[in-house]
Amino acid sequence: MTLRYAIIGNPVAHSLSPRIQRMFGVQTGRQLEYEALLAPLDGFVRMLRAFFDAGGRGVNVTLPFKEAAFDWVTSHDEFAGAAGAVNTIVVAADGLRGCNTDGIGLVRDLTINLGCALRHRRILILGAGGAVRGVLGPLLGASPDCVLIANRTSARARALVERFEDPRLQVADPAALEEPFDIVINGTSAGLTGVLPDVPVESIAGSLVYDMVYGKNSEPFRNWASENGAAQAVDGLGMLVEQAAEAFLLWHGIRPDSTSVLRQLREER
Repeated sequence: MTLRYAIIGNPVAHSLSPRIQRMFGVQTGRQLEYEALLAPLDGFVRMLRAFFDAGGRGVNVTLPFKEAAFDWVTSHDEFAGAAGAVNTIVVAADGLRGCNTDGIGLVRDLTINLGCALRHRRILILGAGGAVRGVLGPLLGASPDCVLIANRTSARARALVERFEDPRLQVADPAALEEPFDIVINGTSAGLTGVLPDVPVESIAGSLVYDMVYGKNSEPFRNWASENGAAQAVDGLGMLVEQAAEAFLLWHGIRPDSTSVLRQLREER
């Protein structure tokens, strides 16, 4: 019996998730169908309900529907509850459980694929939107010394700090940053529009600079970082693969070999 899964978003045609999940399926011997579904902006819940009513076994949710998914599911895991956003929906005994695997994917990519320990590190995050909110729980769980949120609108950054109530999480004024950080994470959507995030070059000197966007959209920021003293500048492809592997684990009870899939995707790009 073929098991049906999907990613739902708007836009969604660009997504690598169908390719990744099919690769995981072949690797683990799971017979599955995974498709990309474009939901109208006013029709996400309708499409979600129809998918599960037709026997769908799991869904990934991407922009701009993660908060709507949070409101729709029956229950939440720890990270979805903290973020107020869901990127993975699992059929559970008590209904449909909403999970968030984004932060786990980011932490695994940083620590395992890139070999960057997070314990006692100073981390700067650019942006305070939904992408950042979804990764803060696992990042804080990795025991950094501090995580500073720099955003053009300080009120959004303060709202994040208040939401997580962790003394290591602080608001930073981008214009006042003068010292380098161990890790700088771009969680803004600037790469999608070709605009560089507002951060002084002093903040990235010798840093691992990580853009949560992957592919060509991340190139302007990564190139700028490399030209201005970053020790390493990488995109978010590894995060995408690792969060997908975590979703696969939730659905199938087995974690696929994400390393080989990531290596193949990098070789093809």
